[in-house]
Amino acid sequence: MKLCITSDGKDLDSSVEETFGRSPYFVIVDTETLETKSIRNTAMRSGHGAGIGAAQIISDEGAEALLTGIVGPNAFTALKAAHIKVFEGASEFDSIKVALEKFKKGFYKEATVPSGGPGGGRRFRGGRW
Repeated sequence: MKLCITSDGKDLDSSVEETFGRSPYFVIVDTETLETKSIRNTAMRSGHGAGIGAAQIISDEGAEALLTGIVGPNAFTALKAAHIKVFEGASEFDSIKVALEKFKKGFYKEATVPSGGPGGGRRFRGGRW
């Protein structure tokens, strides 16, 4: 499976970025071969529609699933239209490598609804945003 993980950097040692549309990079990992590809999120600076643009970018790269912290409603709809499974709850405290291992062990469940509010946004998590 081609899994896209939102990231603040270009490699497996980078940290997970929790917000899909505003993630600086996407690391796409083939979960069987562990081959990776890093892509800059050119949609992140969009005033409105960053999540929709980001969904298009990872769809064009052939991603079959997304692992991130949160996804806003418009991006979620775009991802579902592109037949990309969404897995939420990844933490910025994990590296891409750790998040991938957790994913392979079934730690994350597929989302059925978006977690972000209108326009995405961040949600309160354990004493921080």
